[in-house]
Amino acid sequence: MTFIPVAAPVIGARELAYVTDAVRSGWVSSIGPYIERFEKGFAEYLGVSHAIAVSNGTVALHLALHALGIGAGDEVLVPDLTFVATVHAVLQTGATPVFVDVEPDTWCIDPVAVERALTPRTRVIIPVHLYGHPADMTALLNIAERHNLIVLEDAAEAHGAEVHGRRVGSLGRVSTFSFYGNKIITTGEGGMLTTNDAMLAERLRFLKDHGMSPERRYYHSELAFNYRMTNLQAALGLAQLEQIDDFIARKREIFNGYADVLKDVPGLQLNPERAGMKSVYWLISVVLGPECTLSRQDLAQALRVHEIDSRPFFIPMHQLPHLTQYRIVGRESDACPQSEYLSARGLSLPSGCTLDDATVTHVAEKVRQLITK
Repeated sequence: MTFIPVAAPVIGARELAYVTDAVRSGWVSSIGPYIERFEKGFAEYLGVSHAIAVSNGTVALHLALHALGIGAGDEVLVPDLTFVATVHAVLQTGATPVFVDVEPDTWCIDPVAVERALTPRTRVIIPVHLYGHPADMTALLNIAERHNLIVLEDAAEAHGAEVHGRRVGSLGRVSTFSFYGNKIITTGEGGMLTTNDAMLAERLRFLKDHGMSPERRYYHSELAFNYRMTNLQAALGLAQLEQIDDFIARKREIFNGYADVLKDVPGLQLNPERAGMKSVYWLISVVLGPECTLSRQDLAQALRVHEIDSRPFFIPMHQLPHLTQYRIVGRESDACPQSEYLSARGLSLPSGCTLDDATVTHVAEKVRQLITK
């Protein structure tokens, strides 16, 4: 077999047709019909009132925080196990991140630890639906309501995931998505904000386009940003969105293929899926428990010899050198043991929808052989 990547986008005739149409129309920048169609389609898919397309998922987070008035003196609770963009967006507003440990059976922010992390300065909780599995939104929304907090969903990795039948991205005050090339649907780079708050949606649209008045061209009333998506990107995104259910179904088939081969390997844990929640298995991952004598690094290196790519789990935020000054909160102490455990032992395997069944079985068998050898 040739080299097997962790992820590769599914780009076919529909994508080519839509992007070609956008190019031929001449509308190649941030004005054009595909932007409106993509936003409308994405909002309908989630069951929300408003979707606002932007240039990537990181600026979506920053724009949301800025529009909500978050800044210096405010604290924002984020999971310790996440991609660094979640934290960088907080810091870019001048607010202070607080790192909160994750749950072992969701890999997402722990509501019990969230309660321990609250202070009079807490303004926002950012649950990250890690690797396609939803956070415990029921508990988090309950905490937010009791303490008058904002829930900003970071759904960058979880397009289509569900909590009790409701799709993530429709549960918080505002939510953000990424359409990077390895996501379930892609625009190359790109992002989206979703909300049911009409006034907030209007402000997000205003701020993403240099703060220009919708009534008076080139009249700018405050410092704002250029966070716009292009019509070309939206054309690609719309084509992908029209196939999202097929992509998600294929992700589950791929996960089941891995699970069939690896289910009896001692000490090996695959992605969890809590009752009442639906994971979309963005990245299909294994966690090597203490029973596994092979380390995560050794497994990754051995797979690479066999032309199989992999990715380690994210490094805990509190271990990154420029973030060590910020507070960390666990379930029982000011530490994040679950985040550290998963990070040290977790490895993501090839997960893209382009994989066929034979390739999934091949990769799973190699993992099994290497661990049980």
